[in-house]
Amino acid sequence: MTEIVMSQTPPILHGPSEKERKYDRQLRLWAASGQAALESANMLLVNSGAGTVGSETLKNLVLPGIGRFAIYDEAEVSEADLGVNFFLDDSYLGKSRSRGVTELLLELNPEVEGSWYPNEGVRTLDALLAGSQVFTVIMYTHPIQPEQLSQLEAYGQKHRTPLVAIHSAGFYSFFQINLPGAFPIVDTHPDETAATDLRVLRPWPELVSFAEDLTKSIDDLDNFEHGHLPYVVILLHHLEQWKATHDGKYPATYKEKTEFRKIVQAAARTNTPEGGEENFDEAAAAVVKTLVAPSLPSGLKEVFEYEHTDPVEQSSGFWVIADAVKRFYETHQCLPLPGKVPDMKAHSRVYIQLQNIYKAKARKDAAEILEMVQATPGGQHVDPAEVDLFCKNAAFVKLINATGWGSDAETPRIDRLRSVAAAEFAADASAELTLTPLSHLPIYLALQATAHLPASQPPAVGAILSAIAALVPGAERNERVVQAAHEVARAGAGELHNVAALTGGMVAQEMIKIVTKQYIPVDNTCVFDGVEGRCQVLRL
Repeated sequence: MTEIVMSQTPPILHGPSEKERKYDRQLRLWAASGQAALESANMLLVNSGAGTVGSETLKNLVLPGIGRFAIYDEAEVSEADLGVNFFLDDSYLGKSRSRGVTELLLELNPEVEGSWYPNEGVRTLDALLAGSQVFTVIMYTHPIQPEQLSQLEAYGQKHRTPLVAIHSAGFYSFFQINLPGAFPIVDTHPDETAATDLRVLRPWPELVSFAEDLTKSIDDLDNFEHGHLPYVVILLHHLEQWKATHDGKYPATYKEKTEFRKIVQAAARTNTPEGGEENFDEAAAAVVKTLVAPSLPSGLKEVFEYEHTDPVEQSSGFWVIADAVKRFYETHQCLPLPGKVPDMKAHSRVYIQLQNIYKAKARKDAAEILEMVQATPGGQHVDPAEVDLFCKNAAFVKLINATGWGSDAETPRIDRLRSVAAAEFAADASAELTLTPLSHLPIYLALQATAHLPASQPPAVGAILSAIAALVPGAERNERVVQAAHEVARAGAGELHNVAALTGGMVAQEMIKIVTKQYIPVDNTCVFDGVEGRCQVLRL
């Protein structure tokens, strides 16, 4: 026997790879699938003005391992650049700024590829966009020439590419995300407690049978067994007793749930060595949040009601799955079960059985939806893993209809801006009474008024206010708008490195959300006030 044991070779233990160690923290955030999406992305930055905020944005994308990037910047490095941009040094004075920033950014991560333009092969932005490269996301910094902006928007519409505008001047900045139509996010990473669905008001036969077997002689259980009943089983047992005395109805109102909670608390034994039972405390604490009838979340309702007439949208796997989930909901009046069971006081064997019951139900629901998907034209090519992911996150699916080519595309952008301005200024008028912060819309208007001025032309207050009046008539008389215009004019189109760095970090974070299709990106404009140190998201 000793010889046999000695001759056995222990299994080889494989530790994390070098890449896994390098990207350990971010893999915990967006997993291997998100990292793969990031590494396959190709981003374009069209830099103008001081260009610092664009460089800082790319820095925060190069470090986590974006696949490749390109910078288009017609400026040459000047002394002013060296004072605000960490990704330039005096060896690049008089040379291409895009080349200098690209070469120094690439030093941060050797796994990332980068290219710079204009160069000998590609001399114009139009030629770059007409080339063979396909860009995942395009970012551009203000002030930008109107003809270049038109070229980028045309490319975005043709290739369904998200566009991100970034503007930083003095203590102010904003970025605006323009997504190509409805942009669904399935893996929104909801809070774990919010994602728990125990379905105690709509139990299925296997769960009912399991609970009945454990509680049919509940009074005869010894203290250990009684104190290790899962709280799901406790709730199901007492709900059946409640229904027997309430015309077969569950506790619905807050008053009824409070009464039911007292019944659960009273059922706990107090003659135990601990003086009580933790599992019954868990059951009582879970009454209000668990005794909720299945309903359709607002985000998923928006998905179900969205009219995706675009042929590209209709053929996407997301909408095929969404239509199948909608039919599932109409049939069963509930969403597919996620299948996750929270930690609870229970015997290990019993807890594992309970987990298996929930997992089996979740697999059954997902299999039913997958069958509907595969019976739909085009559904044969949908990955079953996509169906599983949708089913697990169905209650938290989010549809982002951002500025540009989404569902609001029929409403002119200028009209949306004026509508939002009226609401924001009205809210400001009562902000002192409601104790709400003042709107950052004046900052956005002041920055947007300088979005197309030549970088070499410092904006004057009068010119800024005139441009604001063209955007939102009457806004130029607003006191806070005038203050914002003075601050932007005082900055003289210059960027402060700390504001640019912070803004670049925020933009990069949103770009990662869009590329990985995880978490919920900003919808659609984020304005930062470095004086107050506060952000506001506006849907313009």
